[in-house]
Amino acid sequence: QVHLVESGGGLVQPGGSLRLSCAASGSIFSIPAMGWYRQAPAKERELVAGITSVGSTNYASSVKGRFTISRDNTKNTVYLQMNSLQPEDTAVYYCQADVTSILRGTFRYWGQGTQVTVSS
Repeated sequence: QVHLVESGGGLVQPGGSLRLSCAASGSIFSIPAMGWYRQAPAKERELVAGITSVGSTNYASSVKGRFTISRDNTKNTVYLQMNSLQPEDTAVYYCQADVTSILRGTFRYWGQGTQVTVSS
């Protein structure tokens, strides 16, 4: 089994910054891809940013230039640095990891979600 534990959400004023972290643990051989999604009230979950094991990244157009995704492969951890936050960034943010284990193959796992609220 694999567990993803997120941290770093909270309340921030418009223009502020937050850094989210997500650590994966358990039966892990490799993690080909990790990412962050978000879901605002009454909206569908959407991809915010993704990163591969070799560092290739992709971003939603709405966050490009403001958010930066990174990962530490030695710690099986992915980060999301969020700058210039705006009220429309308010959502529950979910960590995602595509994890390969020797016995089970590759599966997608999700974190429990962390609330990010941008408000004055």
